[in-house]
Amino acid sequence: MRTRLRSAVAALAVAAALPAPVAAHAATATETPPSFEQQVLFKASQDPGYACYRIPAVVKTAKGTLLAFAEGRTNDCSDAGDIDIVVKRSEDGGRTWSPLQVVNEGAGDTHGNPAPIVDLRTGRIVLGETYNTGRTDGKNCDTPCDRTPHLQYSDDDGRSWSAPRDLSDELLPPDFNSWYATGPVHGIQLTKGRPIADDGTFRQKPSEMTLAERPDGTIYVSGREQDGTDPGHRTHAVSRDGGNSFARPFATQPDLYAPQVQCSVLPAGRGGRQLLLACPGDPDRRRTMTVRSSYDGGRTWDSFDRSTVVTTDWSGYSDLVQADRDHVGLMYEGGAVDARDEIRFARFMPDWLKKRRGADPTTDDVAPGARRAAVLGGASVTDGAAGRALSFDGVDDAVRLPYRPGIALGERDFAASVRFRYTATSGEQPFLWMGGIGTTQPQVWLRGEPASHRIIGLMTARDGAGAPRSVSVSSSSAYNDGAWHQAELRRADGQLTLTIDGVVVRSAAAVPGSVSRNSPFGVHVGQRMDSRAYFSGALDDVRVTSGGRSVVWLPLDQVRGTR
Repeated sequence: MRTRLRSAVAALAVAAALPAPVAAHAATATETPPSFEQQVLFKASQDPGYACYRIPAVVKTAKGTLLAFAEGRTNDCSDAGDIDIVVKRSEDGGRTWSPLQVVNEGAGDTHGNPAPIVDLRTGRIVLGETYNTGRTDGKNCDTPCDRTPHLQYSDDDGRSWSAPRDLSDELLPPDFNSWYATGPVHGIQLTKGRPIADDGTFRQKPSEMTLAERPDGTIYVSGREQDGTDPGHRTHAVSRDGGNSFARPFATQPDLYAPQVQCSVLPAGRGGRQLLLACPGDPDRRRTMTVRSSYDGGRTWDSFDRSTVVTTDWSGYSDLVQADRDHVGLMYEGGAVDARDEIRFARFMPDWLKKRRGADPTTDDVAPGARRAAVLGGASVTDGAAGRALSFDGVDDAVRLPYRPGIALGERDFAASVRFRYTATSGEQPFLWMGGIGTTQPQVWLRGEPASHRIIGLMTARDGAGAPRSVSVSSSSAYNDGAWHQAELRRADGQLTLTIDGVVVRSAAAVPGSVSRNSPFGVHVGQRMDSRAYFSGALDDVRVTSGGRSVVWLPLDQVRGTR
């Protein structure tokens, strides 16, 4: 979509007379600069006048100034209340910041979704934003919503801003009545040529997209996926013609674990060949902000265990910026109680990120078309039920399968079985986990709960557009006697059945629908999907079948390669 930027009368925004936030620790002449430092940038108790700050966006101007934008929400944290766009400036790479300045006052309405773009040739900073009528009841904008796009600009390095201009006639299709938003996060200015793209259209429903220009001039687009039918909460695509079209349809990334949330990307490393992704790492809830890397242009991303954790607090929306020559800046929502408590700004050097790790040891998956599974932690070979098995330490040992479409069970009937041996008397003891996690994500799992004296199997399914529903079946014993046992969870003929050692111990009506729709989807042995519980004991012969075919078959009788 192309928009010509017309001139507008410059109008000086009123700066709020608020004290500057406390700067992060600054190194003295004899100290080594810290590899990581962090400060609170926007917070209601720190910057009075607003009940809540959300939706961070940050850019570096042509003069090297950082501009950190946010929504100042006057009454509460709701999305459609009285909302202003505010900014703070930093002229030292994010070490210290100016007082808060109001760029665009909502005056009772919603003026938000700041999306700044810097024109490095002229120095102009363009700010996209979105308006709608404000509400006082804490609810979101109804559909149809009177959302309209607007634009402001600054020609003095972000000190003052032009009057906003309505872009509805240029951007909105006729009779458009759906949600519309200009952001969040910053936009980019292209620097390379625009080669011809392959024909293609997208079928996913990506939103809150973040962009990065790769060294070859192609544009990598990563988006939040919320309403599609494919597994996964992240979706991506590539444009080879400057954003006019996509080389192929958007595709979800089921094994890129994240909640349904906006994330941010940034080229890094020599020549921008490494991409960084800032995103909460918990696939269920908005918490545990992480930075992950891609070394193949975004085709694949570091798994959670290879990521660098910024905080284990609640965390939400984010934006990344090259703060100065040596530091990357991360502006993100975070808090000890709620992800909307405050907006933080972190600075880090590349050496603070985890070093790139070589290939993990592997074990065979002998199902047709399967690739070898990764062996994590230090899971090792031990005596099995018949032959050999793998021993898990309950700390970080696990087996994780690489995603392939065949392991997403969808609406099909299935049988999942595992041999287990353990003596634990407390904690969750996950045997096998497939799909998402939490009360709203499709999933299938088997685990021991020794404190509750049971083995339990659960499936959560989503039938069409309906809300997910769950059903579980459990035994009356934990079978934690140190002997080998076999558990099987089966969905067939409308029933969910748990069998232990060949004996049916419980059966219940299965909920209809897909056990893999629109959730991050991985297969984990000995580990919860969110890495919050690990199995202690030994596991053997993990099998998942569907339609008479093996979907997963892990003998767990060997480990190849060492870390």
